[in-house]
Amino acid sequence: MSAIEKIEVLAVAPPVPKATWASMPDQHMLLILVKIWDADGTLGVGATQSYADSDFDRAPYEHICALAPRILGKDSIDHEARWRDLQTFVQPSTPGAVAAIDIALWDLKGKRAGMPLFKLLGGARHSVEAYASTPEFEDVSRYFDHIDAMASLGYRAVKFHAWNVPSRDLELLRSVMDRYEHSGITFMHDGENRYDRQSALRVALEMEELGYRWLEAPLIDYDIDGYRMLRDRCNLPIVPHGLWLTDLREVAYALKAAPWDAVRFDVAQVGGVTPSLKLSALAAAHGLPVEPQSWGYTFVQAPALALCAGLGQATYFESPTPFEPFEFATDPIRPDSNGHVHPSGAPGLGMEIDWEAIDAATISRWTTAI
Repeated sequence: MSAIEKIEVLAVAPPVPKATWASMPDQHMLLILVKIWDADGTLGVGATQSYADSDFDRAPYEHICALAPRILGKDSIDHEARWRDLQTFVQPSTPGAVAAIDIALWDLKGKRAGMPLFKLLGGARHSVEAYASTPEFEDVSRYFDHIDAMASLGYRAVKFHAWNVPSRDLELLRSVMDRYEHSGITFMHDGENRYDRQSALRVALEMEELGYRWLEAPLIDYDIDGYRMLRDRCNLPIVPHGLWLTDLREVAYALKAAPWDAVRFDVAQVGGVTPSLKLSALAAAHGLPVEPQSWGYTFVQAPALALCAGLGQATYFESPTPFEPFEFATDPIRPDSNGHVHPSGAPGLGMEIDWEAIDAATISRWTTAI
């Protein structure tokens, strides 16, 4: 038995430029880190993040502090048992809070086994094609500049976050294809849940004609009938947002209506690696790929990449750009010249963490130990 002896939780608020999308105010992204030590001194690190308009949202941090004592003194290797320990039955446990702890335990498990997490999960691939996931820019010319910059770094796919005003978004989508149609770059668009059904259909039909790869999150994920309508009336692949339906049973119920062309979720928001494996199996049972969301810090990207490479179900890895606001690692995830990213070959998540930068940006810290 490898007992859990100490847990530390950090709320990290970096002083970096704030991104926005979907015509929202600039977003404060709080990074919440969990550090778990076992009796042998092995350290596992996991994370989640929160978004808010006016200040940093510390709710997941507080929930982790309330949940973490449940697993003290218990075996760190039994990930399914520890995940169940973190479930509450009066109100649902916050999936992001559970995820940070679960990811830390998987990181620790990989380190104890001396294996990279992607190999522990199956090792299906050693690389995954990445798409550059953009923030919102003020005009079309800035998107052109960004596409050119990303192409120079090796990316061969770009996904847009725009204003989510249908007429304005379509102006961007048309202009991009006019300029880059024969460039060899694949393009997607994220509607960020902001369209109504009529607008979503209008955008989807034109994107299909223009040759886009997929339309993501045109409607809120709960609108299963709306998604089914889009799939019935166009041939463009339709992908959900992935942050609203976070429970395995919710997703299983939704899939009965065949509303999407892929299953999408964020490992760091859905409850961690443990439920992500179950969601991936559910997707496979329905003949669907998994396209994980990984917009956020390196700590959020790393488990998503391990899942993509480990199971081999994903078409792409989401790479948030510009990079700098998201990096607290000295070995950030970047594409090679062919636009592919590679999971770390080091044990666990394999991140080389800049703890000095983490400590400088930490606004709250909590520790519990045996």
